[in-house]
Amino acid sequence: MPAVRLAGIEVSFGEGTTRFVAVSGVDLSVAAGEFVAIVGPTGCGKSTLLNVIGGLLNASAGAAFVEGQAVRGISKPCGYLFQADALMPWKTALANVAVALEITGIGRSEAERQARAFLARVGLARFGDRYPHQLSGGQKKRVALAQMLIRDPRILLMDEPFGPLDAQTRVLMGDLLLKLWQQDRKAVLFVTHDLDEAIALADRVVVMSAGPQSRIIAQHRVDLPRPREAAEIRLDPAFHVLQKAIWNDLRAEVMRAYGDEFAAIGGKP
Repeated sequence: MPAVRLAGIEVSFGEGTTRFVAVSGVDLSVAAGEFVAIVGPTGCGKSTLLNVIGGLLNASAGAAFVEGQAVRGISKPCGYLFQADALMPWKTALANVAVALEITGIGRSEAERQARAFLARVGLARFGDRYPHQLSGGQKKRVALAQMLIRDPRILLMDEPFGPLDAQTRVLMGDLLLKLWQQDRKAVLFVTHDLDEAIALADRVVVMSAGPQSRIIAQHRVDLPRPREAAEIRLDPAFHVLQKAIWNDLRAEVMRAYGDEFAAIGGKP
């Protein structure tokens, strides 16, 4: 049984002449323990698919299944990590992580005990008393990662989680994510605009077309050895072969998505 299955998913907004079809006819299965990255042009519906799987958005047609159950409302087996920080500024790092358990009915002392352990897992054992404004971008992302993982979700939905970070911090966060994932092999759907990041992290890269009516146009198996380090694996010749193959599928869609913008500055869409 796949961890996630999408069958003929369509998502549209509006009605009549204002109806906009974001994604159409999307079929996708993600196995338990599989790390799948989704790439595609801006606005192609990558985040939309995650929202359908997580139960944050209803599909207009088709069906989404999580661990064999049709998605109706919030998908409890899923943890969600957004691009934007969702930390509460008035709470310390420890309290931000602990609150994920407190809302389930676990007492504060036990929640904080477990939160300390998860902060240690993400390398922030000494930063539990810091507030978000006292943390760097990478540290805040690690707090958010601990906040998601402490609930022990079986499926991780990650929507460009490292997008706002600088290039070096993104690589370090990728290494941390791989280390944590290697320990328990949860199913992951990871949305990114960074093709190198997708290849470095994933078992499979799914390529989506430009919108509207975006669809899956290609899927590439990443047969690179594990365990990996996000920086080191990019030096493997096989990495560059795969990068070229995926970019061959993706390039025309990116140019199509930005066609008007390129034309406006004299480029060639």
